[in-house]
Amino acid sequence: MATYPLAAPLPHGLPVVLDTNVVLSLWMFEDPSLIPLRTAVESGALRPVSRADCLDELVRVLAYPQFKQTPERQAEIAATYRARCILVEPADPPACELPNCLDRDDQKFLELARDSGAQALLSRDKLVLKLGRRPVIASRFAILPPEKLQSLLPGPGNAPQEINAA
Repeated sequence: MATYPLAAPLPHGLPVVLDTNVVLSLWMFEDPSLIPLRTAVESGALRPVSRADCLDELVRVLAYPQFKQTPERQAEIAATYRARCILVEPADPPACELPNCLDRDDQKFLELARDSGAQALLSRDKLVLKLGRRPVIASRFAILPPEKLQSLLPGPGNAPQEINAA
């Protein structure tokens, strides 16, 4: 089944949606394998788009006791990410109907990608990644793990290519 094609290297300022787990990987866990991706967001090479309910979820998840983040650190992470985002409103009416995620908390990220013109939704959630092969999604944006998008960033060792997202 076809998936949304992304050319590499990616154009500067590419609009992307980061689900909450990817945001946590970049700014809370500071995953060393994703340093180039975080640098791309911080430099504006990638432009995350978000909306209020997605940012509210981030604030809620940052407060989970298992993460042991102080309230100051939670606020810092949320503010750092929010400052890098282009905020959009939900489309009314939506451009198209989307398949339903099994986890309703993930649906808003699909809607955000659809409504914002983002070219990619970054997630590590296997159920979300699988939706990227659905024709209604594959014709509008890519759903892929952050590592795959990171491999398309301009830089040493990233030769121009075109890949399918899934």
